[in-house]
Amino acid sequence: MLVTLRLLSGLALAFLTAFAGAATCPDGSPAQADLSISRLEQQVQIWDDSYHRLGVSLVTDAQYDQARARLEQWQRCVGATPASDPLHTARGKVAHPVPHTGLSKLPDDQAVKRWLANRQGIWVQPKVDGVAVTLTYREGQLQHVISRGDGEKGQDWTASALTLNAIPRTLAHPVTLVLHGELYWRLPGHVQATSGSLNARSLVAGLMARHTLAPEHAERIGLFVWDWPDGPATLNERLQHLTRLGFVDSQTYSQPVEHFEQARDWRQRWHTTALPFATDGVVLRQSERPDAKRWQAKPPNWAVAWKYPHAQAISEVRSVTFNIGRTGRITPMLTLAPVTLDDRRIQRISVGSLQRWQTLDIRPGDHVAISLAGMTIPRLDSVVLRAPERLEVNAPTPQNFHSLSCWQPTQGCESQFLARLNRLSSKQGLALPFVGPGTWKKLIQSGQINSLTDWLTLDASRLVKIAGFGERSSERLLTSFQGARQQPFERWVKAIGLPPTGDAALGHSWQALVARDTDAWRAEPGIGPRRAEQLSAFLQDPNVRAISETLRAAAVPGFD
Repeated sequence: MLVTLRLLSGLALAFLTAFAGAATCPDGSPAQADLSISRLEQQVQIWDDSYHRLGVSLVTDAQYDQARARLEQWQRCVGATPASDPLHTARGKVAHPVPHTGLSKLPDDQAVKRWLANRQGIWVQPKVDGVAVTLTYREGQLQHVISRGDGEKGQDWTASALTLNAIPRTLAHPVTLVLHGELYWRLPGHVQATSGSLNARSLVAGLMARHTLAPEHAERIGLFVWDWPDGPATLNERLQHLTRLGFVDSQTYSQPVEHFEQARDWRQRWHTTALPFATDGVVLRQSERPDAKRWQAKPPNWAVAWKYPHAQAISEVRSVTFNIGRTGRITPMLTLAPVTLDDRRIQRISVGSLQRWQTLDIRPGDHVAISLAGMTIPRLDSVVLRAPERLEVNAPTPQNFHSLSCWQPTQGCESQFLARLNRLSSKQGLALPFVGPGTWKKLIQSGQINSLTDWLTLDASRLVKIAGFGERSSERLLTSFQGARQQPFERWVKAIGLPPTGDAALGHSWQALVARDTDAWRAEPGIGPRRAEQLSAFLQDPNVRAISETLRAAAVPGFD
């Protein structure tokens, strides 16, 4: 069953990305529009059923929210019946004493500010990523634990709940009350921003649906009570009473806020610091709200959810290219339809290695899932959907590229040759000021550079003829190039690509360096047989010898 759901989910993600930037209404004839709406509605219903009845999230919140919003818009376009209730398949047999209201989701900072405007007594809580339940106590004794279901009726989970240490069977005071809370999977020291939700909600839902619960599993399930519908009038009073009854987490993780900045700071803090459970945002609540008798199974206006920034996005692959580094390493790169993650616009991403690209077999038209590694670096997670037409991609032949290939910008060598120049001008090389990848690209495209050292002979009359080089920029560039001639010998040999030598002394003479054979290199500390062979091969390579002759003619120290 779960495998089937995941396959259908993958198909629907094609819809999701395809219409992410599509027109407000579906394209095509009325019949085609009806078919598009029907197929999308069916998929959303599968997601709803899996999430609310089975406790399995097949897509991220961002993907689901976008799909449902698009479905509702399309239905308005054609005057169709609105999308079905997401909870309609989750309905159980046991009625809640007080309905579960659910929460509306605020999409951005501006929506949060509008909601906060002119409201008093606001509190913020972490939105625990677990399974919502109702707990009923009579004269201090636990009577029932009911799953959320559709908000009005849920499943009877009392038998399993009685095995949970997190749910007291007897309260400290003989009171009769109804509580709403969240069963969660204990994750000590969990940081949501770096670890994500770890499938915690689905795990708890699956365990609670069993007839028996193993002791080791019961011990890992915690409880966060987030509301007391028929409790004292203010949230502060309710929290104090809950603490005295034994539900201490409620007060620990509830904070009063007076303005947007405070709410934002708590949201950021709970997202990036350790908590004992997974969360997917925060909940903003008014301290006072209507009498519990007026609650309905629909989002109220006195509490809302403010989700964390989306951790993953889906994008279509526009093209596949290959970067070849200075040492000949081939890195496949994907150009994507632009997506935004954590306020970062992402349009290009690395696959990592040629082998991984071959394994994933990514082609233009495929849809991929991406996220931010460490909250900063775009990362390819997986292929979500493959394009039906498998466009051919011509990948470089690995055998043609190595540490001694591509010393000129000939066809197929442009990437590696540029990487050599970038290394030469970088901090690890000659540290040339005012020289970067863009500079080298202009010089190569204008035909001024065809070898690693052609730039040494450039003059102002040739530079000013190149688009993008004015008199001032040409002067700065020539000054930088002239200064390179005075760089130390050791810096020069590293800049032109000498393999790492560890702590080995390089001396001050090219001729002496070339005279070292493999055995001499192996005698140096930290240099093994393979590295010794690489060093010897580099120093004896005809292209490297030609570069050394150019540097000798340019009177670079150590090459004379």
